[in-house]
Amino acid sequence: MIFITAILKEMKTMNDLVSALSKRWFGASDRKMHPFRVIVRKEMSDQIRSWRFIILITIIALTCFGSLYTALANMSHAVKPNDPEGSFFFLKLFTISDGTMPSFTVFISFLGPLLGISLGFDAINSEHNRGTLSRILSQPIHRDYIINAKFTAALATISCMLFALGLLVIGAGLFSIGIPPTPGEFMRMIFFILLSVLYVAFWLNLSILFSVLFRQPATSALSAIAVWVFFSVFYPLIVNLITKSLEPSASATPQQIIAFDHFRLGLMRLMPNQLFSEATTTLLMPSVRSLGPLTMEQMIGALPGPLPLGQSLLLVWPQVTGLIAGTLASFVISYTLFMRREIRPR
Repeated sequence: MIFITAILKEMKTMNDLVSALSKRWFGASDRKMHPFRVIVRKEMSDQIRSWRFIILITIIALTCFGSLYTALANMSHAVKPNDPEGSFFFLKLFTISDGTMPSFTVFISFLGPLLGISLGFDAINSEHNRGTLSRILSQPIHRDYIINAKFTAALATISCMLFALGLLVIGAGLFSIGIPPTPGEFMRMIFFILLSVLYVAFWLNLSILFSVLFRQPATSALSAIAVWVFFSVFYPLIVNLITKSLEPSASATPQQIIAFDHFRLGLMRLMPNQLFSEATTTLLMPSVRSLGPLTMEQMIGALPGPLPLGQSLLLVWPQVTGLIAGTLASFVISYTLFMRREIRPR
């Protein structure tokens, strides 16, 4: 009961913060605001006050605390004398796991899609079912303000949540370790949080697309969850069946083996969670120098050591581009369908 009361107090504080920020960003309430800003402010306020958001942030906060406790408890065992990443203490807070509880990055990879789906599966069809969509469109505002504001408000809420959790992990690590992070470590953690926001934004746009396609929120939610389950469970099994039948023989040349590995990686990289996993691994583990197979000629002369931040960003740029492309494609399709839909009053 005390925990629930504390969560409610924190939500009230967060709601007041969002109200203050919205007044700061969008202007005071007594001024005439732009219709787009009014819709964004209203959507953010509704999301913060909803029980769905309270339940989600409680689950994510509990898993964050669990992974953080596991990382801090195993920090002494994770740091080794000859480890090239031994100096990156803060990055290990996001990747350490003792086997009993997954790391922070695994939790984001698993719960991030649920967060995006929960905030977007009823963005459009709930307004239509309540009859408020036609009332909003009867006002002198542009139609695209609605879907743009829905996405902007949900993305702002997700960004605030993920940045709060990321800074909480950094603060707890600073308090426990007693050593401040280097500028390189801090920038890597900031890019990791931005990448997490982009990953959740993909699933948010996908759920908004299903919200435009289907009239019932339950149907759109099940459709988005079905896509998530397919990419998480069934698609790797399909890839394994395909690659097992095409696996080269023992007498294959190195070029054939490398081509097969590239083919297998190309199929796996159609999954959003695979792109997110590769990008986060490269950002939070500076010793990762390649995300694909390497020949012996390519390894000759390579010195073991962590990569600079710029080189790591160049290495993960294809994965980031893939996530951006998927996010934009989902948003463009949902935007086009919504703008062409005929909306009648109930």
